[in-house]
Amino acid sequence: MVATPLGNLADITLRALEVLRAVDVIAAEDTRHSRRLLDAHHIGTRLLALHEHNEQAAAGQLIRLMEAGQHVALISDAGTPAISDPGSRAVTRVREAGFRIVPIPGACAAIAALCASGFGESGFHFSGFLPTRSSARRAALEALRAEKVPLVFYESPHRIAECLADIASVLEAEREIVVARELTKLHEQVVRLPLAKAVSWLAVDPNRSRGEFVLIVSAAPPSEGLDAQAERVLRLLLAELPVKTAARLAARICDVPRNALYARALELKAAL
Repeated sequence: MVATPLGNLADITLRALEVLRAVDVIAAEDTRHSRRLLDAHHIGTRLLALHEHNEQAAAGQLIRLMEAGQHVALISDAGTPAISDPGSRAVTRVREAGFRIVPIPGACAAIAALCASGFGESGFHFSGFLPTRSSARRAALEALRAEKVPLVFYESPHRIAECLADIASVLEAEREIVVARELTKLHEQVVRLPLAKAVSWLAVDPNRSRGEFVLIVSAAPPSEGLDAQAERVLRLLLAELPVKTAARLAARICDVPRNALYARALELKAAL
């Protein structure tokens, strides 16, 4: 499992180059894309395609190669393979077949963005790509609302505007967000701004929608304290109802902000 550059071809380790030269076959997400990387470093190793549409079949081919005594490297188009990229199913198949999996660490877009964000001191929650449909994306964000650590997402250029709009509408306006795009490339940009301003920031310049994105949203703000009556009502409702319904009804009964009750409901459920 060999990490490759995000964009700048110099961001590859000496160990990674040594492995890519030494193995018999390199399994790559896009062989044409990966050939440019290999050519830049004068590596002529044979490439084999392994992507989301053929991963199971390609995994079987890799196993047969290893059974024949060959060594195989797995790479993705950019960064660390099998992290929001193809490879996880192949790793499972290869491990089940009795072969050793060796990670060769290197570039990872989430970590690169996180270290530049100022949010990484107390951990983070990595979610990769959010669902493509707005309704499902909002539901996923709602489920993450109470996380006490920063949220890290990947997003593509053709969905970035919709994604930012949904994040801003679901999560609290007082949060901050880091938008990191085109990491390590010529037009790299890493900005930190109030979540409420993210959509307008993106709309100012069409170029800001270009490239691959990492989004980091600051942790949930501290929950508003609940009085004893609101806590009691919420606990009683949670015993019989789903979290969202219990929080909504408790908010109406006790005249307490729903967000505070929802966050507390998630805490109570997690403690069970």
